[in-house]
Formats: sequence, C-alpha cells, structure tokens
Amino acid sequence: MTRAKRVLRVIGIILAVVAVLFVILLVFLTVAEYRPQPVEEVAVTGTSGAPIDGHVRVLTFNIGYAGLGKDQDFFMDGGGMVRPDSKADVEKNLSGIGSTLAGHPADVVFIQEADVGSHRSYYLDEAGYLADLTGKNAAFAYNYKAAFVPYPIPMIGKVEGGLLTLTDYGVESASRVALPVPFKWPVSTCNLKRCLLVCRVPYGGHELVLVNLHLEAYDGGEGKTAQTNMLMDFLTEEYEKGNYVIAGGDFNQTFPDIGGYPVVDAENWMPGVLSADMLPGGWQFAVDASSPTCRLLSGPYTGNREQTQLYVIDGFILSPNVALNSVHTLDLDFEYADHNPVMLDVELQ
Repeated sequence: MTRAKRVLRVIGIILAVVAVLFVILLVFLTVAEYRPQPVEEVAVTGTSGAPIDGHVRVLTFNIGYAGLGKDQDFFMDGGGMVRPDSKADVEKNLSGIGSTLAGHPADVVFIQEADVGSHRSYYLDEAGYLADLTGKNAAFAYNYKAAFVPYPIPMIGKVEGGLLTLTDYGVESASRVALPVPFKWPVSTCNLKRCLLVCRVPYGGHELVLVNLHLEAYDGGEGKTAQTNMLMDFLTEEYEKGNYVIAGGDFNQTFPDIGGYPVVDAENWMPGVLSADMLPGGWQFAVDASSPTCRLLSGPYTGNREQTQLYVIDGFILSPNVALNSVHTLDLDFEYADHNPVMLDVELQ
C-alpha cells in the first residue's frame, strides 16, 4: 500500500468515527429532549399567605442566569463568551441581584433566566437561593432544559433554567403553559421551550392571575409572533372569566412608541416590535422608557451608553380592571445583569 493510500485510509477511518459519534450524539439528544405537556401543574413552595388588599407591587427582572453582568458578553450577541470566567463571577452577580430584591420590596417578583443546574452558571441553584433569600412563596417552571448543548466552542453543555415567581400571597395553584416552539428537529433537541408561568391568587370571588413570561429571542420573528398571539389569547380569556390579569417579563420586543434608543449596532441582535393594535380596548402596556431595560451583549459594559445598543423590552400588560399607579425602571446600570428590573404599582378595581 502506497503512502498516499495509507493517508486516505486513515482519513476515511477518522471521518467514519466522527460520523458515528455525531449520530450517537444526535440519538442521545433526541431521546433526552425535554418534551413538556401543553399545561403542567407547578409546585409552590413556602407558607406565606398574605391577603391582597387591592394594592399590588410587582417587580420583573431578567437576571441572565447571573452570568451576564457588566463584565460579561455573549456569543449570540456578537460577543465571545459562553459563560463567565469563574464561579465567583456568578456568585458576585447573584449576590447583587439578591440585594436588589431585598432593597426594593414587592408583593410579587417575576424572575426570568433563573438557573437551577447549568454548566453556564457553574451549577448554582439560583432559584433556590432567591426563594430562600426573600422568604416568599416560590413557583418555578423550566423554559430551557437540555441534557447537553453541543455548541459553540467551548460548548454550553447542560442547561436547566427557567422562570421563577416569588410572592407573599397565598397561591391557590400554579401552572406551566407551553408556548409555540419555532425550532424544528434537530435544533429543537437542545433549544429553549418557552412558556408562561401562571400563578393564581384568590381575590374578590375571582382570581388575580399573575403571568411571568420570557418570549423568543433568537428566531426569525415567527416565534415571537406566535407566542405573543397565544399570550394575548390566554390573557383575554382569563379576563373574560372576571379575573384580574397582570402579565410581565422580558418580551424580547420593544414596546410601541418608544423613542430615545437609536440603532448604534445594526450588525447584531435586534428585538422585534410589539404592535399597539395587539391590545383589546381597555388593556394597556405598563412600561417606563426613561431608562433602558436591556443592553446588547456584544462586549463587556463600558458605561458609555452612546456607544451601547440599548432597548426597552421589559414591562407589563394589564387587564382593564387593573389600574396603573406607576411603573419605574430601576436603573442599575447593568451591574449584575444585562437587564434592569422594572417595578409596577397597581390597584385592582
């Protein structure tokens, strides 16, 4: 056998081994894929049973799994990082997030991107930490559960994270409501499975329906549209039952008529845009545009806002029987996460 033939044979063997390993990985991911039911009951921990007096304060905060503070960036946004450099970085961010919650009391807290066992956050139970810290009742629903995410290099690895709702109110029931998934096999095997985390609190013979949400980010737009449509169908159906509805979180879409945040980075991720026409009569968005709620993660945050792509994508939707007193973005200057929290103050009518 000539040297050229031996080289070709070795290359052929290597390619065959790579192909077999790829097939094994694909089979593993397919078998292990998270396949939630359309609606699943969610356990509620805690013993608090504070009654609703009609005045409700809600804080929403996408904490970016405590891995996207001012010193971090993200590869999907044009940055280079897959996870923070150390566990200490995550712990520092998480401690700051906890201090923020302690310093801004609310009856209800909507948290997005709370990890419970992920390689990207060094396997810290962030949801458990925040529940213990606040002492509130807690409900958690997965929206990202993958045994292994095989990209980029270095790889994301195992991910277990999702939505966390904390409240002083006695929650009668909680559920995970699945949203449409825009990704097809095999991408779906290791991608997010978005949902609504719905908590129901008895009030005035009806229910206060608290909806924690985090809509699609890295899709072509069809996912955001389908999820937004389903969200509104769900919310209006609850209101028609006589319930009070507060939905809040990270919409990954800017709100109507928001100005002051020009495009300074057209190369990387841009959010969708919510339509003012999507709300039925009497419904309203509750959003504060005086400060940005999110920054692009194309690099660590320098503090120079004129050179940073900023967005307003976090806020609330209120049913007609929920009167808005105030909504205010807590401008933390992206110290602990790529989002700023938003505080809502309302009256149930």
